[in-house]
Amino acid sequence: MAAEEQGEVIRAAKPDHPLEDFTHRDFYEEWQRREGVKVIRDFAFEDLCAVELAPWPRKGGNGAVINIPNNILKNDAHLVEIAPGGKSEPERHLYEETVYILSGQGATRVWYDGQEPDTFEWHAGALFAIPLNAWYQHFNVSSSPTRYISVTTLPPLLRFFKEPDFIFNNPCKFPNRYSGDDKDYFGRGKAYNRRVWETNFVPNAPDMGLYDYSQRGAGGINVVLQMAGNATRPAISEFPVGTYKKAHRHGPGAHLVILSGVGFSLLWTKEDMSDLRKCDWRRGGMVIVPSDDCIHQHFNAGPARARYLAFHPGQMGTVKPRPGGYFSGVSEKEGGWQIEYEDQNPLINEIFEAELAKHGAQSRMAQYLKRAD
Repeated sequence: MAAEEQGEVIRAAKPDHPLEDFTHRDFYEEWQRREGVKVIRDFAFEDLCAVELAPWPRKGGNGAVINIPNNILKNDAHLVEIAPGGKSEPERHLYEETVYILSGQGATRVWYDGQEPDTFEWHAGALFAIPLNAWYQHFNVSSSPTRYISVTTLPPLLRFFKEPDFIFNNPCKFPNRYSGDDKDYFGRGKAYNRRVWETNFVPNAPDMGLYDYSQRGAGGINVVLQMAGNATRPAISEFPVGTYKKAHRHGPGAHLVILSGVGFSLLWTKEDMSDLRKCDWRRGGMVIVPSDDCIHQHFNAGPARARYLAFHPGQMGTVKPRPGGYFSGVSEKEGGWQIEYEDQNPLINEIFEAELAKHGAQSRMAQYLKRAD
């Protein structure tokens, strides 16, 4: 075919309307509208227990879906409150869900069709994972409302399969994740690979024993949790009074729920930090990493040790890990994501010192801020 003829074919194939007018259906947003659930688009919450909710019948009470302001959603968060003596509707789904109890006391029943249910009790501070596509139901057995936050992988799965019935009404079982035969499934765990703990139930995350993680700076301790065979991997980190973690960056979607302490996080993307956002937090607060290029840093500004629970979305085999893996404390100088103390902007420590003064605390960072010779 001659070049002129090729050009004619190409011109004939062009649409009559501009390409930017073409839009794809967003099956995840359609699901939100069908649910009638309140949607909150933000990435910083000083106190999750103070967030106003709206009726969400599926969950047996009031709730809201939290989305970061980013078109690429690796996960979302469901903030739910169940009334005293209330219960959720039985449900199952093909997306992963990890639950942290913010307040109250209750129980959860889990089962596959044709199997006896597993039932376990929980109270504020408990962390557990729902087995993939297993039926489950939550019960509030206390005389006060129960509130929990769960992080799920619903957005990418619903956008990929584009069929809600496949996600919410699929009979497939996953015996390699949950067989129903292990009566200790929501019981004990085991440690491996230095600071990884494999379990499906943590009765009290604010008090769980942690391991040294000095790579992240300032005497911090940490544990990585492998739960229910999920790609989503929670991690618990704690850092001493008068200290802060090293700045770092990674992909969007890491949800940090504050388990104890008073402090703040700084988030920015520009080298001169002109777009810096300071997010104050206390127990029950949450900060979410909103974008791939967002550098963030966490500070303990109070008189007690600070601890947070981070729900990392995981890489699900789609991204080649950087040196040290997703949870690495590897410096940018070595190809990692972390900014060392000696390389940080002096403004960082100035902000920290000012916040310490507000809370009557003193900095213990001198030994960590010594510049390299």
